Amino acid sequence: MTQSRVCLFIGVLLTAVMFAMSQFYRSSVAVISPNLMQEMGLNALDLSRISAAFFYAFALMQIPVGIFLDTVGPKTAMVGLTLVSVSGAVIFALGNSPAWLTFGRVLLGIGMACNFMGSLKLLTLWFKPRQFATLSAMVVSLGTMGNIAAATPLVLLVGLVGWRHSFLIIAGFTLFLTLVFLAVIRERNGSGTMDTADEGDIRPSVSQTLTRAWDLFHRKDYWIISLATFCRYGIYAAVQALWAGPFLIHVLKLPAVTAGNILFLMSIGLIVGCPLCGWLSDSVVGARKTIIIPGMVCMVGLLLGMNRLTPDSGVWITYLVFFSFGLASGSGQVMYAHIKEQVPRANAGLAMTGINFFTMAGVAVFLQGLGHVMTRFFPGASLTLPAFHLAFGVCAACLTGIALLYGLTRETLERKPTR
Repeated sequence: MTQSRVCLFIGVLLTAVMFAMSQFYRSSVAVISPNLMQEMGLNALDLSRISAAFFYAFALMQIPVGIFLDTVGPKTAMVGLTLVSVSGAVIFALGNSPAWLTFGRVLLGIGMACNFMGSLKLLTLWFKPRQFATLSAMVVSLGTMGNIAAATPLVLLVGLVGWRHSFLIIAGFTLFLTLVFLAVIRERNGSGTMDTADEGDIRPSVSQTLTRAWDLFHRKDYWIISLATFCRYGIYAAVQALWAGPFLIHVLKLPAVTAGNILFLMSIGLIVGCPLCGWLSDSVVGARKTIIIPGMVCMVGLLLGMNRLTPDSGVWITYLVFFSFGLASGSGQVMYAHIKEQVPRANAGLAMTGINFFTMAGVAVFLQGLGHVMTRFFPGASLTLPAFHLAFGVCAACLTGIALLYGLTRETLERKPTR
C-alpha cells in the first residue's frame, strides 16, 4: 500500500470515527435515563424533550452546515463545530436541571451536525465519483458502531464512574479526537485520484453557493429525493429506536433480552446493507435508482411481514424479518450519491446537507406521528397488535408511494461499470 493510500485510509477511518461520535451522542440518553429520573426526578415528558433537543438542533443546522462545507471547507467546519459539541457534553455532564441538560443537548446537536456531511464532502474531494456510494456507505457502517457504543459499553462505564463522570470522559475523548483530526486531515489528497474538472471551483463564494442553492431548491429531483430519505430513514429509525421494542415485548411477548438481541441484529443488517448497496450501485449495477427503489419495495414487504408476526411465530422468523429490514434500509444511503451527482462538486456539501435536513426531520416526525396515530385510533390500547398493524401499514403505504414517485427522478450513473 502506497503512502498516499495509507493517508487516505487513515482519513476515511478518522471521518468514520467522527461520525460515530455523532451516532453515540444522539443515542446516549436512552441508557442513562433511569439515572436521570432517579437523580433529578425527571418524568417521561422531560426525558423526551431532552432527547429530542439534539435532533431538532441537528436538523436546523443542516442548511448553514451546507454553506459552511462549501465555503470554508469541511475540515474547518468539522473542527469548529465539534468543539461546540465538547462544550455541550461538559454542560450536559454538569447540568443540575432539565433546562441545563436540554441546553447541553442542543449544543451537542449543533456540534455534531457537520460530522456526517463533512465526511461525505471530504470523500468527494478525495475519491472519484464512481467510488463515492461504496465509501460513503462504509463510513455509515463504521459510524453506526457509535450506536453500539452508546448501549452496553456506556452502561458499563456509567456503572464504574457514574453518568456525569462518563460524559466528562467522553467530552475529553471528543476533544482529543478533534485535535488529531485537525493535525492529520488534509482536504486535498495529493494522490492524483481526484478529478480536475472542478479544480477552480472547489471553494465557491457565499453568493455563488446561495445562487446554486436557489437552483437546487427548484429541482424536482431534490424534493423527491428529500421526501424519500425523510420517509425511508424516518421509518427505519422510528422502528429501530422506539416502536420495535414495545412491539416485540408487549405484542409478541418476547423477553427483553431477546428483544434487545433482535434490535441489535437489525442494526447489524444496516451495517451490512449500506456498503453492500453502495458496492452494487458503484461497481455492479452502475446505477442509483436500480438499487434505491427495490430497497424501498423490500422494506414495504418486510413491514407487511411484521404485520404477520404473532406470539406464535418462531423467534428465528422474527430475527430474520428485522435483520432483513435493516439490510434493505441500507439502500437509502445511495440517495446521498444520487443527489450529489446532480450538482457541481463544489456544492456537493449543500446538496447533501439539504436532504439530510429531511432525513433527521423524518425521525422526529415518524417517532411522534406513529404514536399519535396509534393513540388516536386505539385509545387505551395503543400498544396492542391492531395498533401496530395500523402503524406498520401506514409506514408501508408511505414507502409504496415514495417508491413510485422515485421513478420520476433522473438517473445520474447511467454507464455500466468497467469490469
